[in-house]
Amino acid sequence: MSRAERVEEMRPVFEAFINYSVDTGEKPASYGGISHAVAEKKRTGKYQEYKVPIYDGRLITDRLSLEREGFIFVRHETKVKDFFDEAEVRSVYYPEIERLVRETSGAKRVLVFDHTLRSADNAVREAKQISGPVRNAHNDYTEWSGPQRVRDLLPAEAEELLKRRFAVVQVWRPIRHPVQREPLAIADARTIGTKELFPSSRVYPDRIGEVYHCSFNPEHRWYYFPNMQRNEAIVFKTFDSATDGRARWTAHSAFDDPTSPPDAPARESIEMRTLAFF
Repeated sequence: MSRAERVEEMRPVFEAFINYSVDTGEKPASYGGISHAVAEKKRTGKYQEYKVPIYDGRLITDRLSLEREGFIFVRHETKVKDFFDEAEVRSVYYPEIERLVRETSGAKRVLVFDHTLRSADNAVREAKQISGPVRNAHNDYTEWSGPQRVRDLLPAEAEELLKRRFAVVQVWRPIRHPVQREPLAIADARTIGTKELFPSSRVYPDRIGEVYHCSFNPEHRWYYFPNMQRNEAIVFKTFDSATDGRARWTAHSAFDDPTSPPDAPARESIEMRTLAFF
């Protein structure tokens, strides 16, 4: 049975282009911690767009699993008033997300270790010095960089913590308008093979990390959640140390929704990254 046959029969909402990486044998690099415009100019690697079916994840929200598909969709109220207020995000949103990840993953301990604000509006990006949507299929951590984040962030405890299962769990949500432009597409983890994931350097001013880029396979199954609201979120795994068949990686990418109204507001979102220990 093929990977595509292991998922339920659904009709796609539409076809859209996903930007994939081409594995040339040379390790590509992307850049963070600098302006979006400069990062785009410095990025290396070969990319190619493929038109793929996109499915409506709202139709199966009650059946999604972090351990199977690698992602879930939740309604999540927040007390944050202004996501551009760094102090408010850290004091209010960080604890909210730690609770959410504990509840949805079953982890005993959760640590939020960073967040990224994104805007599809050039003026907002420059004014706020934030990033734009990432428009290529990728997974934020690799077999090496997942454990390395534990060592970076919790050096005194790391070796003991790494003896038991842990995961990197991320949470993505809109921060202002409903998302009608450049929404997030996310792939069913069961349809992505390890041969399609290859490492890419992620270069920051103070360190070099590593992400997985994803090469094309027609069996990939992509979902999105149309018209996402500020009180809705996608929770997904980008690393799991368990190798027992559960989802370990979840490729994702921004894409152009062909049904977007021409006057749709620019997408603005926040993604949170957490370490979840079991």
